[in-house]
Amino acid sequence: MENKDITKSIILSLSLLLGLFLLGFFIFQGLKTFSDKDRVVTVKGLAEMDMKATSATIALNFSFSGDDLQNMIKQTENKKNAIFDYLTTIGYNKNDITISNLDVTDRQKYYETRMQDGKQVQVKIDRYTVGQSLTVKSNDVENLENKATQINLDLVTKDLTSNIKTIYSFPELNSIKPQLIAESTKNARIAGQQFADDSQAKLGKIKTASQGQITISENRYTDGSGKQKNSYIQKARVVSEIVFFLE
Repeated sequence: MENKDITKSIILSLSLLLGLFLLGFFIFQGLKTFSDKDRVVTVKGLAEMDMKATSATIALNFSFSGDDLQNMIKQTENKKNAIFDYLTTIGYNKNDITISNLDVTDRQKYYETRMQDGKQVQVKIDRYTVGQSLTVKSNDVENLENKATQINLDLVTKDLTSNIKTIYSFPELNSIKPQLIAESTKNARIAGQQFADDSQAKLGKIKTASQGQITISENRYTDGSGKQKNSYIQKARVVSEIVFFLE
């Protein structure tokens, strides 16, 4: 009988000790969590990526102005045909050339009032302006600028002067967004780890994270003369801000 009572007392004592130990452990963990909740580090991770254009177009715009609408339309038609023929002779496929509809502006007047020498005078203006554009598709994005320059020179010598502009098409942001975010997060963790090492702490889990907006800008690469080159490359950039716990 006495042995049973002793055994019960021992078990009860051990249970009490275990309970007190567990209670103390959880209290310690709670206090530690409470004390560590404000021990955080905020870091930023930068990620950049060059995007090369997938295709491009050369846009050629020209216009005529005057008072005889039919004559303006005829001049525009002749110039359009001449430019179209020229583009095909230098190797462009007819299917790659797009011709816009005529753009006719009618000011509905032949004179307008302007200030000259402090006086209002009536100045003769052209009533009509007729414009048109041709665009040429190209996958050779790296040499497009040189081709556009040569086309411009050729058209000037042929008295077919036009306003020429190159337009590039780039990949959709959604195609590179996951890679950019992953890279910026990785760089943020590296910065956080360095801070933790310097402060003799351990980098913990992420408390909060915010992904910055992806921005796009042209690369400002220039040649020896200061002229911009490689316009077919744009730089995508994102900065993520992450808050890590420190243990």
